[in-house]
Amino acid sequence: MSSNSGRTIKLPLVPLAKGTVLLPGVTLRIPVSNRPDLTNLLSSLVDKPSKRDNTTITFGCIPFNSPFLSRDGLQLIEGDESDETQKEEYDAIDAGQARKEDLFRYGTVGKVIGVQRRAYSEPFLLVQGSQRFTVKRFLRDRPYFEGDVTLHDENTSSIHGDSEAAELFQQLRQLSRELLTLLRLSSLLSAASTRLSPLVARKFELYISQTELGQAGKLADFMADVSDASFEEKLRILSSFDVKARLQRVVDILTRQAQHIKSSVKVTSITTTSFPSSSITDNETRERDLLARRAIAGLAGLTPRDQLGREPNEVDELNQKLRDAGLTPEAQKIADKEIKRLRKMNPANAEYGVCRTYLENLADIPWSKVTEDQLGPETLKRARQQLDGDHYGLERIKKRLLEYLAVLRLKQSTNRDMDHEITGLTKDLDAASSGDLEKEVPLLSESDRVALESRLEMLKSKRMTDKSPILLLVGPPGTGKTSLARSVATSLGRKFHRISLGGVRDEAEIRGHRRTYVAAMPGLIVNGLKKVGVANPVFLLDEIDKVGGANFQGDPSAAMLEVLDPEQNHTFTDHYINIPIDLSKILFIATANSLDTIPAPLLDRMETISLSGYTTVEKRHIAKRHLIPKQIRSNGLADGQVDLSDEVIDKTITSYTRESGVRNLERELGSICRHKAVQFADAGDADRLNEYNPVVNVEDLEDILGIERFEEEIAEKHGRPGVVTGLVAYSTGGQGSILFIEVADMPGNGRVQLTGKLGDVLKESVEVALTWVKAHSFELGLTHDPNEDVMKSRSLHVHCPSGAIPKDGPSAGLAHTVALISLFTHKAVPPQIAMTGEISLRGRVMPVGGIKEKLIGALRAGVKTVLLPQSNRKDVKDVPQEVSNGLEIIYVQHIWEALRHIWPDAHWPSQQHMNLIESRL
Repeated sequence: MSSNSGRTIKLPLVPLAKGTVLLPGVTLRIPVSNRPDLTNLLSSLVDKPSKRDNTTITFGCIPFNSPFLSRDGLQLIEGDESDETQKEEYDAIDAGQARKEDLFRYGTVGKVIGVQRRAYSEPFLLVQGSQRFTVKRFLRDRPYFEGDVTLHDENTSSIHGDSEAAELFQQLRQLSRELLTLLRLSSLLSAASTRLSPLVARKFELYISQTELGQAGKLADFMADVSDASFEEKLRILSSFDVKARLQRVVDILTRQAQHIKSSVKVTSITTTSFPSSSITDNETRERDLLARRAIAGLAGLTPRDQLGREPNEVDELNQKLRDAGLTPEAQKIADKEIKRLRKMNPANAEYGVCRTYLENLADIPWSKVTEDQLGPETLKRARQQLDGDHYGLERIKKRLLEYLAVLRLKQSTNRDMDHEITGLTKDLDAASSGDLEKEVPLLSESDRVALESRLEMLKSKRMTDKSPILLLVGPPGTGKTSLARSVATSLGRKFHRISLGGVRDEAEIRGHRRTYVAAMPGLIVNGLKKVGVANPVFLLDEIDKVGGANFQGDPSAAMLEVLDPEQNHTFTDHYINIPIDLSKILFIATANSLDTIPAPLLDRMETISLSGYTTVEKRHIAKRHLIPKQIRSNGLADGQVDLSDEVIDKTITSYTRESGVRNLERELGSICRHKAVQFADAGDADRLNEYNPVVNVEDLEDILGIERFEEEIAEKHGRPGVVTGLVAYSTGGQGSILFIEVADMPGNGRVQLTGKLGDVLKESVEVALTWVKAHSFELGLTHDPNEDVMKSRSLHVHCPSGAIPKDGPSAGLAHTVALISLFTHKAVPPQIAMTGEISLRGRVMPVGGIKEKLIGALRAGVKTVLLPQSNRKDVKDVPQEVSNGLEIIYVQHIWEALRHIWPDAHWPSQQHMNLIESRL
């Protein structure tokens, strides 16, 4: 062995795991766990000042010595009993506790190129070998190994003129290619253990073909690493500084491995007569022979003979499915092209499965199959009964859906008459164009034929197409938006499909993935069409306000624009299908809790229908009609075994729930039914069913549901100055109530204190009310001089009880103003009068929202008279009849008008001025 010695340096050394060798040009993963020496070495290298600017970390990687190899690393030795003992001691040593005597004399300089850590596994250092070295002596072994080493450069000049070395190099390249072919073949055989991915094989082949004679040593190291060489053989190759000797050793290893793989392949490909009849049956032999011939045919790019009769049948079957699917002309053209490609393609090709999956998706899409709408005289009546039976209230949405049904019916009848006329005109045109001698029909002149054709085209253009509306139901949770869409599908007699858009962040979930990607698939819309199997279903786009905005994966809300635009969705293009699909026949119903997060362009495409929260009266009807029977059945009881009066239902609604929808109400009713189910079961077990009482009283609710969660405000019996009853609709919706506004004054300097968790809008209402009162204090009789400040020597405290509940919104300006006037004039406001409305600085009473909920809450609290802004007169039409009949509603336009209704007998000092203001406003 010739040694091309270089310089001697001091180098930190890292023992490799047993059985591991790092060769130059090869990358190795070194585990960091349980390696205190490696941890100490890395810490010292990173902490050195000289290394701060140098990001490359290098150290010597030195393998263990083998007990079957001599100390010089060249000769294999035979084992005896003492050697067996030595081998047992060797196996017990770990890399982290290695001694100097256990390490090999040769190693490789390693350069850290990265750190790798997979989930739930230990971290690894990625180290790349660069140069061989010989250990002269070890300087220390704790806290890590360090020694004087001699670096050896690769001497390639000696092999350029050596014909034997050149022949060995060519032999190495030939064996490498042969080994690659055999590995490819063996990876296709189930009997072989070696697996090789196509990507690795291509890189392997490219590396071999690009290697030149000057890189013979590198190729030898590379092949030694990837080959099936033993640990001792790799140690000998590591110690081979002479390139020619290294080539010879690697050629021997590859020759042995190639022969081993060839013998394995030969066993699987020989004929049946070569197998001993005692060990392998004829069937097994034929299966192995068939498997080998398939593998060889696949490598040659040929179709196996046994597949020639089977695959075309499957392609023909797929082709027939496409013919039956009623594809559009454009889709049929693309399908025919893909079928031709599929027939010419080898089934072993990866592209074959991609193409076949695409065609199966095309065949599954309902291009022309629709549900026939049976729109007869009973359709509207049946739909109205269906909607009324499933949902209480929601009159606007029911009205809109019945309008859609009526329009569909009119379109269908008009198109039927037009189709009849088009058919007759077409027959006349065909007969007159060819001339019918038996019926003596003369040939038409050119002008008459053109006139008939233009009339036919005009009739076809007048034929009405079905452009289904796109409805957006907006309302709080639990108000029946999702179940309403299902009722619509039932009333129309169409298929129903729900698409949940909550949390969709990727545009490809709507539009699909392009076919160039691995595991590409169509989007949610096309998958929905495949599932229902018809082109005119009812699609529910649930939670459209929860769709994600623009991000690095695209903008899914923007992708919905084409789906929901009536002018675009007849040519919707999915990225996977890449053929225009008609979505205009689909009835889209979207649901949302809020309009705030829906982009304006998307909102513009939809017809918005607002569903306000249910009122207490509506909740009572829903509970009696739907919720209580449902909970009785679901809890194992029968009709009549639970009896809930209206009083109990109202108490449950007002004291135990405060929500827009009815989900929590249903839960509470379920608790009541379960309580009665326990009583019924106990009575049945004790044979005392006659003692079971199905009636639930108001007094029982506290035992069943616990202490009341929400306390209802009740109108006061006696009025006092500075206290006014206002009206409030809680932000959770559906619940209205009265709200007391209390004002107290005390000696001070004009300061105003506000408490009761008031929002910014309510604070502004107090300021506006105080300003108006101060500006009109002389006219109200609060001061004797128009220039006197009524707040000069007093301070105010405005408070709204229930301080833990946030209160905000423009609704209490009128009440604040009346409370201030009541306090300053010492006139008590009658407690049976409640009011709502905002005021301006001119004293005008402005409209507010939530009138329906506020009036229901006022009636429930015992209020008799309600003052409302004049502009809210239209909102009272939505109030249930029983509420409007139970209240006296007075509409006011100005604060002076309100004062006249509150204190009809009061005399104001500036009565004349008051009339003047009213006439001006």
